[in-house]
Amino acid sequence: MRGLLHYITTVIILTIYGGRVCPYLASLDILSLFVQLSLFFGVGYAVRFCVLEKFVFKKNFARQVRLQFYTEFSVYVILGFAAFAYHYFYYDFPAVSGAKIVLGTFTLGMFAAADLALERERIIDTHFRNSMDEMSIDEDYFPLTHKMALGAVFFSFSITFVLFLVMSHDLNWLKQNVGVVTDNGVGSILKDIGYVMTVYLAHIINLIISYSRNLRILFGNENKALRKVAGGQLDAFVPVSTMGEFGEMAVYTNRMIENLRARTKEIELTQAVTIESLATLAEYRDPETGGHIRRTMNYVRLMAEHLRNCPKYGEMMDDRKISLIYQSAPLHDIGKVGVPDHILLKPGKLTDEEFTEMKSHPIYGRDTLSKATKNLGSTSFLQFAMEIAYTHHEKWDGSGYPQGLKGEDIPLSGRLMAIADVYDALISKRVYKPPFTHTKAVDIIKKDSGTHFDPYLVDVFLELNEEFRQIAIKYADLPEEREALMK
Repeated sequence: MRGLLHYITTVIILTIYGGRVCPYLASLDILSLFVQLSLFFGVGYAVRFCVLEKFVFKKNFARQVRLQFYTEFSVYVILGFAAFAYHYFYYDFPAVSGAKIVLGTFTLGMFAAADLALERERIIDTHFRNSMDEMSIDEDYFPLTHKMALGAVFFSFSITFVLFLVMSHDLNWLKQNVGVVTDNGVGSILKDIGYVMTVYLAHIINLIISYSRNLRILFGNENKALRKVAGGQLDAFVPVSTMGEFGEMAVYTNRMIENLRARTKEIELTQAVTIESLATLAEYRDPETGGHIRRTMNYVRLMAEHLRNCPKYGEMMDDRKISLIYQSAPLHDIGKVGVPDHILLKPGKLTDEEFTEMKSHPIYGRDTLSKATKNLGSTSFLQFAMEIAYTHHEKWDGSGYPQGLKGEDIPLSGRLMAIADVYDALISKRVYKPPFTHTKAVDIIKKDSGTHFDPYLVDVFLELNEEFRQIAIKYADLPEEREALMK
């Protein structure tokens, strides 16, 4: 439709233009000239459509914009020469008369070809945005600055030459009518100049708007991807949909994102191995923690994912934070490596002094991980591990240890770990007790809501208690523990 509109407006403009610049064309009836040009451009439009379908739209995307520009412009030039030949041979008009039509067609063809090539760029961009494919970029492209310079030179020369023809026509008219120039005559001259300027301005403004749309799309693609990357989303992609600087920029942006993805994956793997190694160290010191680690980290992730859909904590729980809490949970008892064996492995009840020493393990864990975070930075993945290790024995009413924190002064990660840790201790066998049933463990946690545990998180636990049971069964260490969970 955009191409059809260009052809229709070209016929109208040339009909009026011919009478303004050429006395021979002005001698024709305006309707006759309009019909003649309509026939020429009607046939040209049909031929142009067939040529585009066969020789442009089926070609490589990287060549389509350039080929469409050449095709559109070539059709206009051919139509201009066809009109020239028709008037020259049929009406016996002089060559200079036909040349003026050729010049007008040439100029309007440049405007139309540029505008329709820009539209082709938008169509191609839509294709690549939807397909997530990439255009192959030829590094030996024609620079954007050169295109703009050539366009400015062409349009400057063409408008100058067309105005020269108009002024030449009007001066000849004045020469023939010396002494009889009236206000109407002056007004006619000004109308001629105004008409040419209006046509040029309309086409230039249209090109500016069309090119601005393309720039907005290309910059938008780039900025959208960069915003996602800045927010930690490395699935961003910039459509490589145009030759030139913007295409090259998109290629290197995508390459940068791919490298970031690879590097991030490598870092995440390093984090996972580090945590697993540290957790294994704690497991060697306390054999009871093996299954406990696997179960508690899954409990924590289950609750954290549920909180993502809750109004109170939804904004706090994105995928990255949930992943970090899940990965850090195995280190909640890392501080036990600092507790002497005679206390950690004692089969009986601890004395008051021994229990005081045991209560120091959150501090040992905090100090161990704190040294690591100082080297890795405050945004380290160990930040959550340090929070969990230091605060998972704090209680909602302030009676916990080691700091005696109260309420929401306890970090959310520590409050989540507290429920996971206690539930798992209840359903696990210890030397001083048999495994409790799932129902009994749920009742104990429910009873301690508002004293030991965050009431809001206890409600979440109660809602998810059956999923807790399934996790506990899946990773149970002993047959009697699995049997108790069935009750």
